[in-house]
Amino acid sequence: MISRKLLWNLFTDMMLPDMRFRSVRRSKSPQKARANGFTLTEMLVTLFILGLVTTIVVINVLPNQDKAMVAKAKADIATLAQAMESYRLDNMTYPSAGEGLQALVTPPAAAGASARPGYIKKLPNDPWGRPYQFANPGRNGTFDIYSLGADGAPGGENENADIYSD
Repeated sequence: MISRKLLWNLFTDMMLPDMRFRSVRRSKSPQKARANGFTLTEMLVTLFILGLVTTIVVINVLPNQDKAMVAKAKADIATLAQAMESYRLDNMTYPSAGEGLQALVTPPAAAGASARPGYIKKLPNDPWGRPYQFANPGRNGTFDIYSLGADGAPGGENENADIYSD
């Protein structure tokens, strides 16, 4: 016959198999809990990776920003040139150099009450924050609308070059 002690041991071994191991682990010397947080090496590796990614982004984005500003200036100048043509169709002449681009915002006095409010709502500044320039007569045509580029001075190369209407 099977004794009670043997049955009890079989029963506890089947039902709670890991109970023995837990008690064995507890009886050994307690292990130190790992402190939460990052090590210095982990922090340095993370900062290095972030610096590397930032460098790559800056190298690829900054040249495109200059190109985008030049493209915006060309688009603004084309819009102003179209408004200038509408002005000429209504008034049979382009505005004088003294009237400048401001003539596109205010309706001509000769048009009377039936005139539209203006050819553009407001004069934009070039992408570098300076007003667009107007010359009548122009260097190659009847008029010129232009920006002095990034440096704000006549002449220049690349993003500093002057941008003229066609």
